Amino acid sequence: MVNIETTLQIDSFPLEYDPVRYPFWGVNSAVSGVGVNVSLALHSLGNEAHFCTLLGTDFYGEMAHDWIQRQGISTEFFIRRLPQTAQSVIIYDKTGKRQIHVDLKNIQEQRFPAELFEVALERSDAAVLCNINFNRHLLPLARQKGIPVCTDVHTLSDPEDEYNRDFMAAADVLFLSDEKLWTSPEAAARELMDRYGNRLIVIGQGERGAFLLEQKRKPIQLPAIKTRPVVSTIGAGDALFSAFINFYLDGFPAIEALRRAMVFASWKIGTAGAAQGFLNAYELEKLYSQMEPSVT
Repeated sequence: MVNIETTLQIDSFPLEYDPVRYPFWGVNSAVSGVGVNVSLALHSLGNEAHFCTLLGTDFYGEMAHDWIQRQGISTEFFIRRLPQTAQSVIIYDKTGKRQIHVDLKNIQEQRFPAELFEVALERSDAAVLCNINFNRHLLPLARQKGIPVCTDVHTLSDPEDEYNRDFMAAADVLFLSDEKLWTSPEAAARELMDRYGNRLIVIGQGERGAFLLEQKRKPIQLPAIKTRPVVSTIGAGDALFSAFINFYLDGFPAIEALRRAMVFASWKIGTAGAAQGFLNAYELEKLYSQMEPSVT
């Protein structure tokens, strides 16, 4: 997905009512969305991302198309046919806590053209299909061609969640957050793997680190990594997910891929926007070499 993201910095939550506020340099707008965040992160690490998305025919759609193209990402698989481009407003405080308001317009009623997706799939090592309705019907196409499916369902409170079930069942690599889990991360990961047969599952835990469960391997809890002060945690999960995919597909063991991904995500949240703050491969390895990751 692509959306136009407006971020607003506040002092703290809850936000007290004032008829007018003047947060100088505290309001910013940018092109963002999970599709943008993942594609840009993968691109910054040296991958060629065949970005498939739907945009509006409005001014914001044109702006997003041109901006993404200027970042060096191909727009060959962009379809501009929506009446309006999705938008989001993100409120965040000085500790990095955030509240996200997303207006998807009518994007959930759309379908990305399967024939165009198959062209992109022929050029790809993996299909990164996150939980948006317009690509739900593409999941079996990737599976039929033997292409690994990677997905992030973000928050999950029910292992049989009706909306996310198709994505979880298709995923070789499954990511999610611990924010709304119905049980402990380890118990949740085991239950999901037993139910859907995923190759591996990563549960992001924010300041508590990340949990990794891989088939036929011991579960691993990694503590959080701090590389610089947090500005906003928006986009942290997308950064973690993207960097992990990068290294895992390059042949790194899952634990090494996750360690590097945690450094990548930690650095990214030192910026306010979800599509900002991505290290390139050289910068990440240099920073990673200075860290002392540990495992429990």
